[in-house]
Amino acid sequence: MFKALIFDVDGTLADTESAHRAAFNLAFAEFGLDWQWDEARYTQLLQISGGKERILHYWKAAHPDMRELGGQALADTVNRLHELKTAAYEAAVNNGAVQLRPGVLALMSEAHEQGLQLAIATTTSPVNIAALLRRALGADWRLNFTAIGDASTAPVKKPDPQVYLQMLQALQLQASECIAFEDSWNGLQASRAAGLATVITPTQYTADHDFTGAMRLVPDMSHLDMVRLRAWHAEYLH
Repeated sequence: MFKALIFDVDGTLADTESAHRAAFNLAFAEFGLDWQWDEARYTQLLQISGGKERILHYWKAAHPDMRELGGQALADTVNRLHELKTAAYEAAVNNGAVQLRPGVLALMSEAHEQGLQLAIATTTSPVNIAALLRRALGADWRLNFTAIGDASTAPVKKPDPQVYLQMLQALQLQASECIAFEDSWNGLQASRAAGLATVITPTQYTADHDFTGAMRLVPDMSHLDMVRLRAWHAEYLH
């Protein structure tokens, strides 16, 4: 019997990617760059985990003429762009641009009622998590989670399992005692590498990803309850 649910954030708890894309474009404009990530481009870039990593990948691939910047200058520029983007995203969330996906609150509530622990395993920044969950769950949102892993605690991004391994250690549980929730190929590779049964709730940005090896794939968490999860988990383990 499992004892904890471990949630990814972007795309899983909330369909955040449109707001993230808009925030990147605002940051580029504010910085004076003529970069514009349309939906198709951003969908491709989501194969790269992490905002800073995404910026750097795009820069090197699409604008090789800008490589003349020295190492530190390049890092400083990427960091500044990411700061501008994070501020734009936080403002958008605070203005109501992002809501939790269907079924998320109900599943969390049911899990709490049955004594399960909840954790977060994401590669996004602590500021992004706080902006989203503070608005959705209130000022004391952290009290809902036994442990939180993010870009500050796990610098090696998904598909590496680092953040999931950290959460298993923090929860003091075995992988067989937990279920992970993801929306992307990178996320599924990370959770599976940590030994976790994984439920996938894809978005428009990840619908065509390869989810081979997932325990189940459902449109969103409104299709889930603890009875189903227990049955699926028992079947998955055997």
